[in-house]
Amino acid sequence: MSKRDYYLILGVERNASEAEIKKAFKRLAMKHHPDRNPDDKNAEEKFKEAKEAYEVLSDSQKRAAYDQFGHAGVDASMGGGGGGGFHAGAGGFSDIFGDVFGDIFGGGRGGENRAYRGSDLRYQLELGLEDAVRGTTVKIRYPTTVVCSSCDGSGAKAGSKPTSCPTCGGQGQVRIQQGFFSVQQTCPRCHGRGQIITDPCRACHGEGRVQENKTLSVKVPAGVDEGDRIRLSGEGEAGENGGPAGDLYVQIHIRPHPIFQRRDNDLYCEVPISFTTAALGGELEVPTLDGNVKLKIPPETQSEKQFRLRGKGVSPVRGGSTGDLICKVVLETPVNLNREQKELLREFERSMAENAHTHRPKTHSWLDGVKKFFDDLTG
Repeated sequence: MSKRDYYLILGVERNASEAEIKKAFKRLAMKHHPDRNPDDKNAEEKFKEAKEAYEVLSDSQKRAAYDQFGHAGVDASMGGGGGGGFHAGAGGFSDIFGDVFGDIFGGGRGGENRAYRGSDLRYQLELGLEDAVRGTTVKIRYPTTVVCSSCDGSGAKAGSKPTSCPTCGGQGQVRIQQGFFSVQQTCPRCHGRGQIITDPCRACHGEGRVQENKTLSVKVPAGVDEGDRIRLSGEGEAGENGGPAGDLYVQIHIRPHPIFQRRDNDLYCEVPISFTTAALGGELEVPTLDGNVKLKIPPETQSEKQFRLRGKGVSPVRGGSTGDLICKVVLETPVNLNREQKELLREFERSMAENAHTHRPKTHSWLDGVKKFFDDLTG
């Protein structure tokens, strides 16, 4: 019986690249393999047909012979036709399937003593506002893993060394045959390292790493803000089998300040102001991070009015213009008045009532609004 053209089977052109042939076979194999189509003889035959076509077209010598002589040029090397059989070994189905599907099923050939990067760590650093604004250097202490000094990270006792894993032959991977599949998995004995330790180091118990408290000096740049992170390269956990260490991320947390609040690069504060100063004007001393400054209060200042002091805020950590200090004045009502003070205030209130619309325009307009509201209700 005549055979179908291999290029037609895979659905590729005759000048298709090796990658295109591999991709086409992968698609057909996933569609027709028997594990997905149990008891479907037609799917099994299509799978065998695609496998045979791939075996020929993925081999440059077999492909050249097939292009020149057709099936006659490759039948001898394929075992006399009939699909070629599902044989293991070099060039067989197991190797082909592993190459095509290794990336899906965790494949990829391991190597002896594979190195692994250490884990990253995070440290919460609490700072006062002044230190965050000006910058500082602080010492931190944190637990981490470091390379064992007794065995230099090998995990083996002094005078011995790790040996190649007999289960995976040092590859770190084992191949398991499941029906038509050949699946590569991490070696259960050496856990992907490719080596085993028969005489472990007593200090690290064969791990190659030990727990240790590490102390570092961390330079905090001026202008850092809540949630900013400082990355210290290589100060995380030690890698395995000579792999690079992870990084340490120092995350900034700013303690609440008794006077200032920070919003981006501006600082905010509330300044209590007396009734007399608000009415007549005056001068107040207000704090900044660089010392006290004079703030001029104009007459007839209303409560919660804001005054901006340019350049008295925060210089951003990544450069740019310095923020401002915004001072909000808050009128403070006198307390614990004596009889004379109370009488003076009553006399003052009586004098204000004679021309209320002039001295208290907001109160006057509010009362007019209330009167109009009730007039509308009753009208």
